[in-house]
Amino acid sequence: MSFLPITSSFTAIFALALIALSVPVTLRRVKVGDLVGDSTDAVLRLRIRAQGNFIEYVPLGVIGLGLVEAHAAPAWLVLSIGGVLAGGRLLHAVGMWRESAPLRGFGIMLTYLALILAAARLLLDLAS
Repeated sequence: MSFLPITSSFTAIFALALIALSVPVTLRRVKVGDLVGDSTDAVLRLRIRAQGNFIEYVPLGVIGLGLVEAHAAPAWLVLSIGGVLAGGRLLHAVGMWRESAPLRGFGIMLTYLALILAAARLLLDLAS
């Protein structure tokens, strides 16, 4: 069984990032009294979407990263894909919280790039 040290490190970072995105949602829910579901509170809705978007993209990114590492890709490639994914998720979250469309857009573009790089490497490995 592979240890996958690079993917393990990024997974730990992503777990902490999810907590960092989740705690403000919880605190805002308590503050405004909307403990379940969507809210009419604009700040809470932005926080929920920042957290939700993270949850929508990071799991597949981590799976792809792990598979690329398990396929014995060079460490620089695994680190690059993980770094691009992490950077994209950070920029997107900051863009959501600051209501900055350019940051959000750049963040999602980096996220897409990480997914494309992982997919391309895996498809190349399958073809060879």
